[in-house]
Amino acid sequence: MAELGSRSPRLGPAASEAMARRQLFRALVSAQWVAEALQAPGANAKQPLRLLDASWYLPALGRSARREFEERHIPGAAFFDIDQCSDLTSPYDHMMPPAKHFADYVGSLGVGPATHVVVYDASDQGLYSAPRVWWMFRVFGHREVSLLNGGLRNWLRLGLPLSAGKSCPAPAEFHAKPDPAFIKTFQDVQENLQSKHFQVVDARPRGRFRGVDPEPREGIEPGHMPGAINIPFTDFMTQEGLEKTPEELHRLFQDKKVDLTRPLVATCGSGVTACHVALGAYLCGKPDVAIYDGSWAEWFMRASPENVISEGRGKTE
Repeated sequence: MAELGSRSPRLGPAASEAMARRQLFRALVSAQWVAEALQAPGANAKQPLRLLDASWYLPALGRSARREFEERHIPGAAFFDIDQCSDLTSPYDHMMPPAKHFADYVGSLGVGPATHVVVYDASDQGLYSAPRVWWMFRVFGHREVSLLNGGLRNWLRLGLPLSAGKSCPAPAEFHAKPDPAFIKTFQDVQENLQSKHFQVVDARPRGRFRGVDPEPREGIEPGHMPGAINIPFTDFMTQEGLEKTPEELHRLFQDKKVDLTRPLVATCGSGVTACHVALGAYLCGKPDVAIYDGSWAEWFMRASPENVISEGRGKTE
């Protein structure tokens, strides 16, 4: 299946719906599909399958993603550590790593140029951190990447097989080809306050966006950037933890007055749940959504007080 280009054309309703359905196949795979693929590995010889558990939790939850992986995971999966595969020199959490770091890391997990990567996580929501890794692969030029719809939560609901213990994948050689168009910096977002070239969608919960609920990081007050639109990441999923249909996602963006024919940038607390916005737009036929990697943690630290919009304390110095 051909990957869409970097620009999203204006499409008629029928063409848009058809494109969205093709994108749905590429971005999401079902638990049943994965289970069948694991039963018949020889059928995937030309395009080997690699499952990655990309679970990650805020420290306040007290959950160890790696320990939980070793206790139970989908057979054949390897653990992808978002904090380890990041720019370890940055003062901000899990910023994008250099290309060589990413290539070496995913190669050590058995991902090569022909690998079909399927990412999931074990969150209560269905998917939480896995879309970040889906997006990372796309940033580095690997298009053969999908998400397990519903994550481990849905896999467990269906009673499908599990494994335990550490993973020892055979290493592969991966070549990263970064596309800077997928990433926005603090300067980009700051300049956009005047130019209004792109729309900004913030995926944090409403209370944090408004400034009335606390941020999970010490020293960071809640609030939002001027002009940002709030679509909490959980709004992209059903109560069962599955991704909403392209039709429902189109309606969600429309209700929030987000124009999918215009440039769009997603943000959140630290660049993880922002990727749900990119996924939702992708399923609607828009594959060019960029992420503000530093997100709110960086914005609050670096922006001037008048550019921290909050119903609460805001930024006072």
